[in-house]
Amino acid sequence: MILEQAILDVIPEKQQEFEAAFKQAQTIISSMQGYMWHQLQRSIEKDNRYLLLVQWQTIEDHTVGFRQSPEYQQWKALLHHFYDPFPSVEHFHNIQLT
Repeated sequence: MILEQAILDVIPEKQQEFEAAFKQAQTIISSMQGYMWHQLQRSIEKDNRYLLLVQWQTIEDHTVGFRQSPEYQQWKALLHHFYDPFPSVEHFHNIQLT
């Protein structure tokens, strides 16, 4: 399993609009093959910064299955105009510390 992490800096004063758009967009991502769960959290220190975490079965489920899908174009249209700067995304995997 892969954990996607993105820090989303939203244009100041657009937080409510972004959250409403994300509420719509989350139905898109949650319908994708390999999607497991997601969380969107808002920063305490910077109220226009969000942390998006998405658990995928494989990295390809995100980078190919989602990012190269027609549904991604809908996601992009709903959300990408809120970001400044555009977020970078990283992928993580769990390590066993026994």
